[in-house]
Amino acid sequence: MCDKKLKQIAKYMIKNNLTAATAESCTGGLLSSRFTDISGSSNFIKANFVTYANEAKTEYLYVNENILKNFGAVSEECAYAMAEGLQKRTGCDLAICTTGIAGPTGGTKEKPVGLMFVSVYFDKKITVLKVQLPSFLPRKLMKFLFTQQAIEFAYNEIFKN
Repeated sequence: MCDKKLKQIAKYMIKNNLTAATAESCTGGLLSSRFTDISGSSNFIKANFVTYANEAKTEYLYVNENILKNFGAVSEECAYAMAEGLQKRTGCDLAICTTGIAGPTGGTKEKPVGLMFVSVYFDKKITVLKVQLPSFLPRKLMKFLFTQQAIEFAYNEIFKN
């Protein structure tokens, strides 16, 4: 189902002469890969970043260090700042960002494995979705399902009317 939605996003972006960019942490480039698997993606993909380290988030996406200190990289605030920074850096019309904990390690009681925040900048506004997947899933499956959630969320933000 998501592959169909990916293609619909691509078709919409190309038809309307719009650009897209991604910034990923927990998905490690898989979201970018899925978009660039679409033939003709060079007509709308502007840039894709893997900002795994906090330093990359601050350097490339302008995420304020105070956000990372006060809320952490896996937070609604960080996801929002990632989308805001990605749009500023690239001038894209659609920005999709992921930050989360793919596991099997790294989770805490407050932020368990399987937690992800995905942010979408579109139509001059940013929205953030909190996702919690089961913590027992294997890492590769977790990352794939995180991208599924990101694609669904972006699709819904673009085609909500």
